[in-house]
Amino acid sequence: MDFNVNVVLSIVATLVMFYCLYLVLSLKSSIPGGMVGKHWNFLTLLVVLFNIGYLTTPFFDQLPNEIIRLVASCIFLFGAVYVAVTIRLIFNIIRELTE
Repeated sequence: MDFNVNVVLSIVATLVMFYCLYLVLSLKSSIPGGMVGKHWNFLTLLVVLFNIGYLTTPFFDQLPNEIIRLVASCIFLFGAVYVAVTIRLIFNIIRELTE
């Protein structure tokens, strides 16, 4: 594995995602059940999937192009779902607080 900018960025991104996973798991005990808890569990699953995807990026030079495209596409798809779920969760929290 050559030392280049792509590898450094992949490692930094993976470390950030592990930090996010730590935050998600440490906050879980403070999250009430119901709608927020349900969304939080799904967000936790998405963060785990991101971690798995990000862990593969330093090895992209050793994977076939089809697998690289599949992993990148999955990261983009789950990223879009993560943003949608997060926005929906924030929307529901704001709606609950303003009622």
